[in-house]
Amino acid sequence: MLVLGIMSGTSADGMDVALARISGAPPNLNTKLLGHTSKKFPPALRREILRIAEQQSISAGELSQLNFRLGELFAAAALSACRTFRVPPSRVALIGSHGQTIFHQGRPIPYFGSPTASTLQIGEPSVIAARTGITTVGDFRPADIALGGQGAPLVPYADYLLYRHEKFGRVSLNLGGIANITVLPRAAKPQQVFAFDTGPANMLIDALVTHFTRGRRRFDDDAHLALRGRSIPALLNELLRDPYLKLPPPKSTGREYYGHAYLKRVLALGRRHGAKPNDLIRAATIFTALSVVDALNRFVLPKTRIHQLIVSGGGAYNPLILAQLSAALPGIEVLPSSRLGLPEDAKEAFAFALLAYESFHQRPANLPSATGARGPAILGKISYAPPR
Repeated sequence: MLVLGIMSGTSADGMDVALARISGAPPNLNTKLLGHTSKKFPPALRREILRIAEQQSISAGELSQLNFRLGELFAAAALSACRTFRVPPSRVALIGSHGQTIFHQGRPIPYFGSPTASTLQIGEPSVIAARTGITTVGDFRPADIALGGQGAPLVPYADYLLYRHEKFGRVSLNLGGIANITVLPRAAKPQQVFAFDTGPANMLIDALVTHFTRGRRRFDDDAHLALRGRSIPALLNELLRDPYLKLPPPKSTGREYYGHAYLKRVLALGRRHGAKPNDLIRAATIFTALSVVDALNRFVLPKTRIHQLIVSGGGAYNPLILAQLSAALPGIEVLPSSRLGLPEDAKEAFAFALLAYESFHQRPANLPSATGARGPAILGKISYAPPR
């Protein structure tokens, strides 16, 4: 099957689209990335997504409208990708759309007298199926939460298929809005794989850059700003006292924790330490790397020998993060995912193509050891294309 995967992450900067050729069934699943591209959200719509993801008020009608509008945008991105790849939509069998997360509460909290966990991704899959003529799988996370899992992370299923190695212990690190790791012990069986979100990645850095440049820049290209800042060890030490870092896995996080309120705390922290804008951007960049190192030292390396750290996501292009990871993890090779054949900004979209393929074949694709679910779950909901 030819399958398109569409991913929009917590940074809400746009849609990544990957085209994969997939055949067979685990453990003999054959996959090949045929192409990947990305498309930005209109700036005003991105601001609205971020506003809602920060839990600011919205009416039911506005939420409904945004759900369908995003469905149109995801469909347009899929059709644009088909033109880019020179593949007619009629040849594509399936689309897997992650949707745009606007709320994620992986751990149950009290709600009307009962502990409740929930997650909400929007971008109506029925609209995608109708506009593209391609059957679409969406809403992947709730099936895992319904079985007591956190609904995240789900990409470890793809990490296992892509990076499991008979001789090397590996960690797959994705640096999107949030940083997450998948731990793959040498010759791992599925139940030995575990994964969790380590803390913020681009989300905090991007928020600081946007704040200090008044929106003229949205990210720190090649760490230019961070590299011009000075190090303030006391400030970094305070960031590293973040209570989330100490929570044991399975755990997941997002904009609900590392959003606007967290940004305000970091800005206040910067003022207390006399940090200039570039100093604070530098501290957030190094904090991203060291929070990953902290997670590895705290929860992974005491029990698992790791030989390689494979880095993907937008943060893989940040030289300061990569340098900090290499310096703080002696004996572990830090390498970008492109060295193993998968471009850094294609992996998550590629992963949701894989998950859609498994869902369509009624096979489970969560890893309970990663999400904390009571057992395997067949993920996603299928929106069939209109009859041709």
